[in-house]
Amino acid sequence: MKNIDLAKSGYKKFAEGDIDGVLAMFDANMEWHECKGFPFIKGEGVFRGPSAVANGVFKFLPEYYDDFNIEIEELIESGDRVIMVGYYTGTWKETGKTFKANAVHIWTAKNEKLTHFFQAVDTATIMTPVKAKAM
Repeated sequence: MKNIDLAKSGYKKFAEGDIDGVLAMFDANMEWHECKGFPFIKGEGVFRGPSAVANGVFKFLPEYYDDFNIEIEELIESGDRVIMVGYYTGTWKETGKTFKANAVHIWTAKNEKLTHFFQAVDTATIMTPVKAKAM
C-alpha cells in the first residue's frame, strides 16, 4: 500500500468515527506531536504509542467539540512522508460557536504503519469562541 493510501484510509476511518481502526494503523512506537494550544494538551504535547494518543488526544475531542471534522484540501506524498493541507471544523460544546481553522499534518510511514505525526494548526482560531465567552 502506498503511504498516501494509508493516510487516506486513516482519515476515512477518523471521519467514520472508527478510532480503533485509526489506532491500529499506528506503529507501536508512534510519536505524535499535538499543538500545545488545545485546552486538553498538557506539557509539550508529545505522545508515544497508540494508547497514549487515544488517552491524550482522541478521547478529548468529543468532550470539547461537536462535529469535529478534518476537511482535506490536499494530500502530498514525498518519500516516506504524507502531508495533509486542510482545515479543522467543529462546534465548541461550551459555547455553541463554530470554527474553521487551518491545519497541516505531516505523517511518516514505515512498513505500512504510521510512525510519526506532526501538526501545525491555527489553535488561536479554534480557541477564539471560548475566549470570547470568558470576556
